[in-house]
Amino acid sequence: MIYLDNAATSFPKPEAVCAEMDRCMREYCANPGRGGHALSIRAGMAVNHAREKISEIFNISDPMQLVFTKNATEAINIAIKGAACEGCHFITTAMEHNAVMRPLKTLERDMGAEISIVSGNSIGEIDPEDVREYIKSNTVMVISTLSSNVNGIVMPVADMGRICREAGVLFLVDASQGAGSIALDVEACMIDMLAFPGHKGLLGPQGTGGLYIRRGIMLKTLMEGGTGSNSEYIYQPGIMPDRFESGTMNTPGIAGLGAGAGFVIKTGLDRIHEHKSYLVSLLTDGLSQIPGIIFYSVADKNRNSGIVAINVGDLDSTELSCLLDRDFGICTRAGLHCAPAAHGVLGTERRGIVRFSAGCFNTENEIFNAVDAVDRIVSSTKYKYP
Repeated sequence: MIYLDNAATSFPKPEAVCAEMDRCMREYCANPGRGGHALSIRAGMAVNHAREKISEIFNISDPMQLVFTKNATEAINIAIKGAACEGCHFITTAMEHNAVMRPLKTLERDMGAEISIVSGNSIGEIDPEDVREYIKSNTVMVISTLSSNVNGIVMPVADMGRICREAGVLFLVDASQGAGSIALDVEACMIDMLAFPGHKGLLGPQGTGGLYIRRGIMLKTLMEGGTGSNSEYIYQPGIMPDRFESGTMNTPGIAGLGAGAGFVIKTGLDRIHEHKSYLVSLLTDGLSQIPGIIFYSVADKNRNSGIVAINVGDLDSTELSCLLDRDFGICTRAGLHCAPAAHGVLGTERRGIVRFSAGCFNTENEIFNAVDAVDRIVSSTKYKYP
């Protein structure tokens, strides 16, 4: 099997991730922060270790400002809905995932929120100055992906952060694509909130994620419940991260995420990004020699987080992806990738795109085999080329 669907979930995981999750389940899987006994304390230490490692990756000065969630979608919902009010205005890009678009559309329907969408060019790149043009008196937040999950295009988040800070508007970055390979500094980029999944570039397990909230920002809670702190108080405590961490935590998953973040730090973000960029360039070069290939991504390492997005002639994306899987054991992702607005920009809303997404464990030979597989499919099938 050749796994080229790392933009959905990274696979395989580092051995250290599997080992730490197993160790947690066997040796210290008690409830962190819910008791004073030795196992609860050890579980809490594993959770704090993960906070510290992830904070190191994003240059978060206070790890207590980092909230663990079950995924990036939950983190995004906490940020967006926690800042929303009647008649407020949000600005976002057309390349966003439904994790951003659906909460915004729900607020538009239920609270009268306004939404402005920056379209960008034909591959989704935006001019940050276009964001400035949309800001008005009731704007509460600008939301941008770090990198598109459809074609990997990298957004100018540092410039957007500067514009938002100057205007006094909150800036939320969805780092689902790019976290763990693209260097991202929340202070330098003036990011107020950062949502991330644990199971992609940070190499942790599914069911993990988090939200960084800059000190001084008060959001409404998405849910309330037990936190292990201020138990005598009938309302949700205001202290971080307890305010947004109600209920029992996914301790084995967070322990594994801490090990994944440690692997990323030890390996080096730059080294991971260089490797993925090399594979993207190799795949792009190889596929470009095949007749009928249509590209929706760029190979420039400064503009792509690790994705090659293509179609072949007039072949439906799902059919090509199924052939790659069935006949060659190559895992890709076809369709609309939960980002229909992005496909509207790319002109692929009807048939979608086949997405090849490289990871830090993919090899040159796997890329050569993927190119050969596409070539053989094209050579053996009759297509109408544009």
